[in-house]
Amino acid sequence: MENATSIAVTVAVSVICLTAYAIYVSFGPANKGLIDQFEEHED
Repeated sequence: MENATSIAVTVAVSVICLTAYAIYVSFGPANKGLIDQFEEHED
């Protein structure tokens, strides 16, 4: 039972960390280099 719990906690922490990193890249200081493709090709 302990092995399954540790695997579940590891997966949950990994998902939370990846989600936090994605939010940071999208809305943090690193987003200055991102280009909005819809505004780039607007007529």
